[in-house]
Amino acid sequence: MVLKIIGATEARVGTSIIVDGEPCTIKKMDVSKTGKHGHSKVRIEATSILSGQKKVFVTPGHDKLEIPIVNKRKGQVLSMGEKVSLMDLENFETLEVTCPEDLKQELEENSNVEYWDVEGTKIVKRKL
Repeated sequence: MVLKIIGATEARVGTSIIVDGEPCTIKKMDVSKTGKHGHSKVRIEATSILSGQKKVFVTPGHDKLEIPIVNKRKGQVLSMGEKVSLMDLENFETLEVTCPEDLKQELEENSNVEYWDVEGTKIVKRKL
């Protein structure tokens, strides 16, 4: 599910895009213009929102990039195991959410966190 589509030259650092089916955030971007009849090229370095993996690719400036839907929500930690059990603070729904290992060390039961719903995949991003 895609919210909107933009041209490659319209993207900016910090924009979320979909690269190889995975939502990513642009960290660095270079636009090079070619000669009289050539097309501009855009070199994009992006980091995956879900896995943190770095992706680098070059695309023509007229190509279209997809922007994913990212919902940032707040929740309360109910229990911790392989996944973190959260209760959404707006609609009181209980969720099983993945959490990065380094962030798991900071969390404890009854603490509040911010989690992101990215194209149906939920991940804990930070402790509040």
